[in-house]
Amino acid sequence: MELYLVRHGVTTETGSRLTGRIPGVALSDAGREQAEATARFLAPQKVSTVYTSPVQRCSETAAIISREISTRARNERRVQEVDYGAWQGRTLNSLRKLKAWQALFVAPARFRFPDGETLAEAQHRAVSAIEEIAERHPRERVVVVSHADIIRVTLAHYLGMPLDMVHRLDVRPASVSKVILNPGSFPTVAVVNHQTS
Repeated sequence: MELYLVRHGVTTETGSRLTGRIPGVALSDAGREQAEATARFLAPQKVSTVYTSPVQRCSETAAIISREISTRARNERRVQEVDYGAWQGRTLNSLRKLKAWQALFVAPARFRFPDGETLAEAQHRAVSAIEEIAERHPRERVVVVSHADIIRVTLAHYLGMPLDMVHRLDVRPASVSKVILNPGSFPTVAVVNHQTS
């Protein structure tokens, strides 16, 4: 399977708030334009199926891509955003003042978001979903629309990268990363953070 991991386009909250799984955070006009550019990039790739996080900004991005390639997006809850717990919805400026924020970047593999999950837990559920999708679509090209941290931890898994280094991976809005998953061979990370607009 050729897997295209797509981050959702920008929202009015991108870069200012840790929105997490909060409902009602839609793509901005710029985010819709980014999603359209990504859809045009993916159209010639002959994608058969689109899976998406059920979070609104992802489902909107997936709908734009699906329309361009004439398919319907399927929800996959296991690729939804990391459960940031008590931090969800807070501004990044307020979080940066916390001692725990520094711990997240010093040792992310051991960090648990207050009342939320660890990156290892998020990685486990996301990779489980990807592996099942690969079994369902072994010789196909598949898009999964998700979130920066979920894409980071998924790429880290396939690169054999320790989670403590995960923040070294840049995953911009509406970017495309490509992983090749073929039975009987090592996974190959072919593209990371390709910008389409």
